[in-house]
Amino acid sequence: MSWMDTNDPECQARAAELELEIQSRPRRIGALTVGRVLPAPARRMVGPICFLDHMGQASPAPQRVNIAPHPHIGLSTVTYLFEGACEHRDSLGSHQVIVPGDINWMTAGKGVVHSERSPHDATGSLRGVQLWVALPKSREDDAPSFEHSPAATLPSFKEDGVDVRLLIGEYRGLKSPVKASSPMLYADATFSANGKLKLNNEHVERAAYVVEGQLRVAGRVFDAGTLAIFARSAEPTLTVDGPARVLLLGGEPLDGPRHIWWNFVSSSEQKIVDAAHAWSAQQFPLVPGDEHERVPAPGEPRFR
Repeated sequence: MSWMDTNDPECQARAAELELEIQSRPRRIGALTVGRVLPAPARRMVGPICFLDHMGQASPAPQRVNIAPHPHIGLSTVTYLFEGACEHRDSLGSHQVIVPGDINWMTAGKGVVHSERSPHDATGSLRGVQLWVALPKSREDDAPSFEHSPAATLPSFKEDGVDVRLLIGEYRGLKSPVKASSPMLYADATFSANGKLKLNNEHVERAAYVVEGQLRVAGRVFDAGTLAIFARSAEPTLTVDGPARVLLLGGEPLDGPRHIWWNFVSSSEQKIVDAAHAWSAQQFPLVPGDEHERVPAPGEPRFR
């Protein structure tokens, strides 16, 4: 008998904690293969998070990144690595090599251009996650900015065999130094065998993405590459049998839906159309130190 059709009240209560399950899908970004989790047909966003790519999840082969300058509007990119290194340059003049444990937060606002490349001396494969955090309407036209937070600056706590590093937002009385654009949760939880963590409901929308191992929650087992989205009122207990790594995601819902086309996110379709035309007309700024290449736009914007 499955957890969905049992008459057992305890199983029914656990089932009600889970709203949706999303499997990552392989996608190609140049030579890089990623596992695309968000946006998905069944769910576009969790809190303000509108995009999640897992680098290294969809390919067992060694991975490097070599993404030429490309534009963004209406979002913040968040890069977090588990292994390898990534060299970030942007049109503000920022130049930062990202290493495991660091957080890069780049706000596009009304428009920014950046490139992402593996350093020439990098060894090993690139493994990590990139999020896009959609901006509130009142901040979509902000000036672009860049912030780098080294791993040592990020707070952490331990509970029942789980080490949790708070990457962005507030949780359990801790606050990340990263200046998020709206209330959100982003944390890296490393479970020892038989570890247990209760996910409280201090954020309206919450989810858990399994990076490694298996996660048990709400009467289900979730494999690596799976996003479990929880009901708003739920306080699920996350458990494991063996070692696992899980990202905790969530936050307050944004002030309305967002349109996503290519690298652009906005509450306005017209802003995306205008940005696409501006990129094609080479009206965006160049990236110092990486001025000679650019990623072409994939045609004209289309919206669902």
